[in-house]
Parts: sequence; C-alpha cells; structure tokens
Amino acid sequence: MEIQEILEKVKNGAISVEEAEGFLRREPFEEMGYAKLDMHRKVRSGFAEVIYCAGKADEHLLHIFEHLYKADGQVFGTRATQHQYEILREKYPQVEYDPISHIIKIEKKDKEHIGNIAVCTAGTADIAVAEEAAQTAEYFGTKVTRVYDVGVSGIHRLLGNLEAIQSANCVVAVAGMEGALASVLGGLVDKPVIAVPTSVGYGANLGGLSALLTMINSCANGIAVVNIDNGYGAGYMATQINRLGVKANG
Repeated sequence: MEIQEILEKVKNGAISVEEAEGFLRREPFEEMGYAKLDMHRKVRSGFAEVIYCAGKADEHLLHIFEHLYKADGQVFGTRATQHQYEILREKYPQVEYDPISHIIKIEKKDKEHIGNIAVCTAGTADIAVAEEAAQTAEYFGTKVTRVYDVGVSGIHRLLGNLEAIQSANCVVAVAGMEGALASVLGGLVDKPVIAVPTSVGYGANLGGLSALLTMINSCANGIAVVNIDNGYGAGYMATQINRLGVKANG
C-alpha cells in the first residue's frame, strides 16, 4: 500500500491512525529469506520493482510474483519462459504472456497512458527487444508508437514515418548488425534517442558488440546507449524522459 493511499484511507475513515502507523513502520523491504523485495521502490523512484524471471526457481518466482501483485495490484516480469508462464497461470489465470518479448504480467486495465515515445527497429529480427522496451514503457503508463523495420538498407521506409517519430518525446532505436539506425535518427529528431544494440547479426557482429560500439561512437548528438538487448532499460529510461516531457508541456 502506497503512502498516499494510506493517507486517503485514514482521511476516509477506512483505516485508523494506529493501523496507518503500522503500515508506515514496516521495513521498506520484505524479507523472504532468498529475496528482499523492495516494497518502497515506487515511493522513492516512481517505478515499482520488476521481476527478472530468467534463472529463478519456480517456487521463488511464484512467491515473489504473489507478494508484488498483492502489494500493487499488478506485477511485471521480464525474460520469462513458457514454463514459468504455465506455472503462474495455474494460480493466476489472468496472467498475460508475450512469447516474443518474453514479458509476463498482470496489469491494471484502467491505466492512463500519457505522452508519447517512438520505438523503432532496424529489422523484424530486432522486434523481440523492441517489444520488451515498448511493453515496459506501456506498463509504466507511457503511450508508445511502434515503427518497425525501418533500417538504413531501405532508408525511404524511415523517412516515410518521420512525422510520427519526430512528434514523440523520446525515441528508442533498436538495431543489430552495424547499429546505424541510432545515428540516423539522432540527426533527424530534436528529442533524446536511446540506442539499444541487439545481438542480431552475423559472426563479426560478435553478439551485438559491433552495434554497441557503433552506437557509443556515434557522431550524432543526443544519443544515450543501453546494454546489448536491454529493451527493459530503454523502456524505463524512455518513460522517465517522457514524464519530464509531459510535465514541461503541461
């Protein structure tokens, strides 16, 4: 329960002052033995804790998912497997799973999506990482415009979608191979560009290292680079920038 929600419940008489004090006295994390859930992260940063599902034991994932869902009424996990989805669905039939981005979630349906970010990919092979970015941003309340398969090998496709991209508060550029898309976008927009190198490419791509180095060494201004295949990090940062843009225009 968030601090603002506690204060509202006291004001409305739903809980007593003593009960409110009990909530506020709780430690800002929940000790589970194998995990320490950061229950006050949303109060501090504006973003609730998210589950990185890869490598977690089934029992641990179930309990973490349950605790975060009870605390916030929704929960979001990245890098989930089909098996993890199936075991969670047994207890939570409403859980959603996207096999492309490997995101698993229970989300509030009445959520408002504000502002706008554009998530662009060089090719269709980059969509898995792009969807991780886009769905992360949407979960955190951002409106997302998807512009996929607009790489530099057919730059007319990018130019044909330029108006939608330029109107966004932030642009996420997802590309593998040589990673040139971010530099091109950086020269075409007046908003921050978050570059996401992907591991898509042939041998000398070195698992995304070639795209990462291209993006870091870009001569275009206004480009920030996240780690290889880190769609979540890009979606999170884009949401922070978008929130600033909404405040500035509000």
